[in-house]
Amino acid sequence: MKRVFSNRHRRNWLIGTIVVLALGIFFLMPTKYYLEIPGGADRISKFVKVEGTRDNDKGSYRLMTVGVLGPASPAMLIWGQLQPFSETLTKNELMGSSTSAEYDELQNYYIKSAANSAVVAAFKAASLPVQIKYQGIYVMSIMAHSNFKGELQLGDTVTAINGRHYDEAQQYIDALKRFPAGTPVTITYTHRGKTQNSTNKLIHLPGTKRAGLGITLTDHTSVVTKPKVRINAGSIGGPSAGLMFALETYDQVSGKNLRRGRTIAGTGTIDNKGNVGVIGGIDKKVYAASKAGATIFFAPDVPATKELKREDPSYVNNYVEAQSTAKKMGSKMKIIPVHSLNEAIKYLQWH
Repeated sequence: MKRVFSNRHRRNWLIGTIVVLALGIFFLMPTKYYLEIPGGADRISKFVKVEGTRDNDKGSYRLMTVGVLGPASPAMLIWGQLQPFSETLTKNELMGSSTSAEYDELQNYYIKSAANSAVVAAFKAASLPVQIKYQGIYVMSIMAHSNFKGELQLGDTVTAINGRHYDEAQQYIDALKRFPAGTPVTITYTHRGKTQNSTNKLIHLPGTKRAGLGITLTDHTSVVTKPKVRINAGSIGGPSAGLMFALETYDQVSGKNLRRGRTIAGTGTIDNKGNVGVIGGIDKKVYAASKAGATIFFAPDVPATKELKREDPSYVNNYVEAQSTAKKMGSKMKIIPVHSLNEAIKYLQWH
């Protein structure tokens, strides 16, 4: 009897262990996949602060987000299939060749850049003076064979080459064109607020006939206005809040109440001239906006040109996709196509 009980006990213990391990794998073990799901519809007034002004008008502008979960467990992937407008992506589809840390840093840069452009566009639309200050070149990525790899980090800002500061990214590129690969140059850059210097040799840039630092770069600017505007979106990243940042800023600096008590949502990148550009995940943003009670949704209207189709064969006009999503939901929210901030302003003035 004692041996029978012992065998049964061991068998039950083994089964229990297997079940626990299986459940752990199912619920906790990460896969190589990520989930994109509808995110939030935050009030933008809590992110945009204009000196001497408070947004106390009724209604709200909404910043639309997409939720990213992962690496997802098998249980999470199954759960995701049950969520409306969810999408399963590989790490490469979501982040490209970037690491998670690099991806987060890029998203942080994109939303800060979107905020700056939104302020510039809003002040121009309100016929108010605005000054753009050039900081340097922002490091967006570093080639594996760059001699500056390990010193420069993604997110750093190069402010001078051989002691000279330039006023735009192209001027830095032109300055380096004069030197052949192998030439040592000294760069001055800021890393987490601290100024540093590094001297290394230029490399030959693949696919070109010139030398360079071996980084992907873009302009790093700041904006000076009166009154001062501060936009801080916290942990939210990406460039797609540009249009809505601009509308909230315009309302506050112009003193106009374009909302008139309405809940207005939308999405789209924006540049300093107020042009609105395409974004991703618009179906998820339309869903979140409708659930938040928005009655108007601004969607970028950029037709599928041959160039866009060549870059992205799966490209669909954001406005067309937004309309389709609202129809699937049975939403009464009005989907409004826009090409610029001024178009959005005029629509709200006329309607």
